[in-house]
Amino acid sequence: MAAVWQQQVFALDAKYNAQRSSNHPTFRTQYIRRRSQLLREYPKKEDTQIRRQYVKLRTQILQQRYGISFSDQASLRSLNISARSNSRISESIESFRQAFAGDDGVSLSSYPKRTSNASGVVPTHQAEASRAIVGGNTIDENYAFVGVHHIFDQHKAAVTMCKFANNDRSRLCCVSNDGMVSLCNVTASPPKVDSILDGHKGPVTGCDWSIANDLLVTSSTDGTVRLWDVSLVLSPKCLRTVQDPDGAEVLCCAFVPANSNMVVAGNSQGLLLVLNISTGIYPRPRSNGKIGGRVLSIACESTGQLIWAGNNKGVIVSFIVDAGSGKLTKCRKLNIAENCAITCLSWRAWMSREARDPTLLVNCAANVICLFRVSDKNGTLQLRRKFSVRHKHQLLHSTFCPIMSFRQGACIVTGSEDSCVYFLDIEREGKACVNKLQGHACPVLGVSFNYDESLLATSDVQGLVIIWRRNPTEAL
Repeated sequence: MAAVWQQQVFALDAKYNAQRSSNHPTFRTQYIRRRSQLLREYPKKEDTQIRRQYVKLRTQILQQRYGISFSDQASLRSLNISARSNSRISESIESFRQAFAGDDGVSLSSYPKRTSNASGVVPTHQAEASRAIVGGNTIDENYAFVGVHHIFDQHKAAVTMCKFANNDRSRLCCVSNDGMVSLCNVTASPPKVDSILDGHKGPVTGCDWSIANDLLVTSSTDGTVRLWDVSLVLSPKCLRTVQDPDGAEVLCCAFVPANSNMVVAGNSQGLLLVLNISTGIYPRPRSNGKIGGRVLSIACESTGQLIWAGNNKGVIVSFIVDAGSGKLTKCRKLNIAENCAITCLSWRAWMSREARDPTLLVNCAANVICLFRVSDKNGTLQLRRKFSVRHKHQLLHSTFCPIMSFRQGACIVTGSEDSCVYFLDIEREGKACVNKLQGHACPVLGVSFNYDESLLATSDVQGLVIIWRRNPTEAL
């Protein structure tokens, strides 16, 4: 119960934090960080009635002080506390329905849908083996993130992306519009920033870890892709800087799986480019990767032979990559919503132990997040399901839960422009939200799990990175 109360208070403070010292963002960051520390130190065994009175009184004081009454304050009071898990906060069904009524401007009804006899997207009602692994917990209990483990505030501008290292529970990379890249150790005592990578001359737009986590690639609006040696935690160094061949802004990047010499990048002139990062050479002809608009997002399947790219026009294009030469062959094109940016693409080989179909998760700035089935070797996409989420203007990201294939149900996590983080069960019909984290005071841009799902990192427009802990009493 203490963790539930702590998040209620923290969420309340975060909502009003933007009103505090509007010209002094550093003070606001320090304030919310200190509030989190005080809440963690608050006695665990306290009268429930006193806690309720405190939340009510603090709400009234903040409303009187700043003259603002947030329309969703009722959702704080209507948080549904499960009797099966005292450490879980789940949003009420009614508040979710009100917040996300309708699809707001996107029509996907004409896309082909896969037919199935199963009642849900993932046939986990037959997953006896999976249920045995997790001990019969519900998906709500599995993703009951409520405790704030730590808050990082080293960046002075929006942290557009955060990403845990592969198969690692500690190392986190954050990239920011302040031109900096930070590497954090989230399980140190206390959590700390190990190093700051300084070199880009403009906002950093993307990052990716190599398979062995010894290399890091970053992209920036300064028109460069940088390769960093991060094998030595405290003394990383830049190995290579490669300029975009057309002098365009580089808006996203990723290692080609299973080949750390090859990097794929998207630029502001609508080109998807494959780069040999070891030599600094972009293979020709480069026009094969033309999709138009501004390439904002990339996803690769596990062999690296199939890549999807999304742009600011609402278009997703699939490509086949020649592993030897890096040559791109354009395959399939899908228009999700006209002039609505595709801000994030994530690929997953299979959704559960029983459903082995490859899947693509898509954030589209038409107030929607979509789940597509990859139906053939050319990357053809068939709509499985879509969910409403507040998304019109920002570069929001989402992610699959790393070990959801061993869970009862299947879950994705996404940021939102309403300052919340949403856990969505893709199998659950109708009411998909299983958890809602309220701690940010502005749009949430980045989300990333560590490999064992013990920690979740989320970043926002103000440059704050919150590390959420699933079980506040669990030892790291």
